Amino acid sequence: MTSPLPFNPQHLIKLAHYKMPYGKYKNRYISDLPGYYLAWYSQKGFPQNELGRFLQEVYELQQNGLEYLLKKIRNS
Repeated sequence: MTSPLPFNPQHLIKLAHYKMPYGKYKNRYISDLPGYYLAWYSQKGFPQNELGRFLQEVYELQQNGLEYLLKKIRNS
């Protein structure tokens, strides 16, 4: 996990509005996924695609107490 969080405003807007495409949390904003679910993905390995990158970024934001930023973007 050496990739830094992106600070491109368009990327953050997309991340804030991205929804889980499948499973128990289908159609839930990934920034609203429970921490234990993202921790499980972290241990299992994030998918090697856009969803995986977004899940990893949200996990890192949650670990640093910054997930509120995505909610703030989504609500503005």
